[in-house]
Amino acid sequence: MAANQTEPTRRRLSTEARREQLLTVGARLFSESPYDEVWIEQVAEIAGVSRGLLYHYFPNKRDFFAAVVERESGRMLRMTAAVPGVPVREQLSAGLDVYLEYVETHAHGYRAFHRADAAGDQAVRKVYQRALAAQENQILAALAADPEFGPLFEQRPDVRLAVRGWLAFTTAVCLEWLRGADLSREQVRELCARALLGVIAR
Repeated sequence: MAANQTEPTRRRLSTEARREQLLTVGARLFSESPYDEVWIEQVAEIAGVSRGLLYHYFPNKRDFFAAVVERESGRMLRMTAAVPGVPVREQLSAGLDVYLEYVETHAHGYRAFHRADAAGDQAVRKVYQRALAAQENQILAALAADPEFGPLFEQRPDVRLAVRGWLAFTTAVCLEWLRGADLSREQVRELCARALLGVIAR
């Protein structure tokens, strides 16, 4: 029998498409298992590539997981970016709808992103912490530019801490929702919106 009938066919992908494929496989594996239990060889096998090719893109597992975390962080930041000139109260529900759609559509990536905090590797945890800080700063910038909430920054030094706590709350709610909590997207959205307004409103 000819060799091409016995060996699996490997698809030729562009550099960017192959990198994206590997990150997608990694997001699934890291979302299902702790960092220490994921082997880079698994990723190569599932993606149908050689270990050598995978290491061409990512020198080691730390760099690979960091790239997964950074990709998911970038997605979240782009999807939830504030619209200049539109009041925060008007943007909140729409922004949360977009965020929750991301959580559902990219559930593996979302779980993998938040597993990074539990990784034993300090370099990976720093990547995660930088990503969270970027989310926090994006929210704070939108609040600071808002006519209603901007003045709070001069009067309440606890606003940053409140936003940080709200991000932790929203993450916990979304992870439970993905585990099968009996709530609709609309209910989760309203719960998270009320929680933010509750901690920053006058």
